[in-house]
Amino acid sequence: MARTRANDFEEKQNNLLLTAARVFANTGMEKASMSQIAKEAGVSKSLLYHYYPSKSELIFAIIMSHLSALDTQLAEAHDDSLSPEQRLQVLSATVLDAYRGADDHHKVQLNAALALNPDQTREITEVERRIVRRFAAVIKDIYPDLDTPERPLLTPVTMSLFGMLNWAYMWFRDDGTVSRDEYARIATTILLEGVKGIR
Repeated sequence: MARTRANDFEEKQNNLLLTAARVFANTGMEKASMSQIAKEAGVSKSLLYHYYPSKSELIFAIIMSHLSALDTQLAEAHDDSLSPEQRLQVLSATVLDAYRGADDHHKVQLNAALALNPDQTREITEVERRIVRRFAAVIKDIYPDLDTPERPLLTPVTMSLFGMLNWAYMWFRDDGTVSRDEYARIATTILLEGVKGIR
């Protein structure tokens, strides 16, 4: 008989992902063990395996939960009443806000390539590309000439913005000199003003 899902399944699952992300981020994905994660989470190893049958499944779940939540937030942040420049800043701010408290998830995402199987990598890539397309569409609205056969710069420009946002966790502090919203404005301005110099 199949084991029924407990009422607090989602809460337990989320806590396991938070703990696992911390362990993977601090110990490394190769060195971290399922036993260590179970101990850190205060659950039995059998319970951990009940939720996630393998380390690969656990790493995949950490990344997918992080990216899916971000993709949903970006969809909800879309506002056609704003100018494209304002929409780009809102999207950037949404990314930085989604990264709040998620540094461990972010580190796992950036370093998980060898731990995932091709199907898992494919699923993650699909979500990542959907997120990138949201930004690329707005940037194209601002600078349509970035997306021409003669000079296809839309992708490199879009990924340059992601570089500024994705690596902010290395230095950004919530008690620092700029807020997340301020940094979103800075990153967006650097991109938009910089594009003027390469057009």
